[in-house]
Amino acid sequence: MQLYRFEVETTETTDQVVVIAQSEEEAFRVAEIEVEKHYLKLPEINEVTLLERKAVHKATGFVIS
Repeated sequence: MQLYRFEVETTETTDQVVVIAQSEEEAFRVAEIEVEKHYLKLPEINEVTLLERKAVHKATGFVIS
């Protein structure tokens, strides 16, 4: 499993989205689903950028700044 950190730019904001997935394709799909669930009215998504990918191990931590 991998931890993926995305920056999702919409017409209104830029959001950070973090997901755990088996593959990069699945991670992009899950990130878009999470954005859809977050907003009552889905804004137009301009760009989704993968910023970081890290392996997930037992007792692992990450700093997001």
